[in-house]
Amino acid sequence: MEKEIKLAVLIDAENISAKYIKYIFEELPNHGVPTYKRIYGDWTDSHTKNWKDTLLEYSITPIQQYGYTVGKNSTDSALIIDAMDILYSKNVDGFCIVSSDSDFTKLASRLRESGKLVVGMGEKKTPRPFIVACERFKYLETLLDAFSDTSEDEKNAKIVENKDDIKTLTNSIRSIITDISDDEGWANMSSLGNMLSKRFPDFDVRNYGYSKLTPLISSLGNFEIKSVKSADSHVVHKLVKIKQKKR
Repeated sequence: MEKEIKLAVLIDAENISAKYIKYIFEELPNHGVPTYKRIYGDWTDSHTKNWKDTLLEYSITPIQQYGYTVGKNSTDSALIIDAMDILYSKNVDGFCIVSSDSDFTKLASRLRESGKLVVGMGEKKTPRPFIVACERFKYLETLLDAFSDTSEDEKNAKIVENKDDIKTLTNSIRSIITDISDDEGWANMSSLGNMLSKRFPDFDVRNYGYSKLTPLISSLGNFEIKSVKSADSHVVHKLVKIKQKKR
């Protein structure tokens, strides 16, 4: 039986909107079980009033942090100190840091150095250094689209925004297939997906409007896909190969 991954979920309320909380907690079971659920902010500030019902619904513990200096985000320090305390308690297997702030880049790196899974969640404005410091990174806008009743037209409009990434994605897939394929050029689709996630912490098929990897690869038009039955007739393996250019 697979070990249950225990996660400490730490949320920067000064950097994240309450509208995302529902979708964050719908995504979390894909990565582990939240054991610590803490959110950091100045709860005496008027802009945090709309958090009350959300915190109660998801049993999130608010951590009070006063803004001692104008223009400085004191929440960062409180979250970082708590993260290190939790790390040394050895009660969790990983952390989920919810913020679009690059100030948590060093924290993510330090937690990974200690052998912990680090899942980051933030908006698409999140600086690249924080994204790559995490083992996995999920865009909150993507989660909102994936779990909400967003219309197909709205989803397709957002997918167009990713067109500039398609060339990079295609070239990366080519490179990985070349590295892991057998003598006939076929690579296991699951292994390809794992390698994409390792190369790009923010890789998520949902960023491109798909729920599975195979349809996404098929849509690119540069690859052949076939299904192969295993010794267990109920298990089918998907294989992918670079299409040969017609002469």
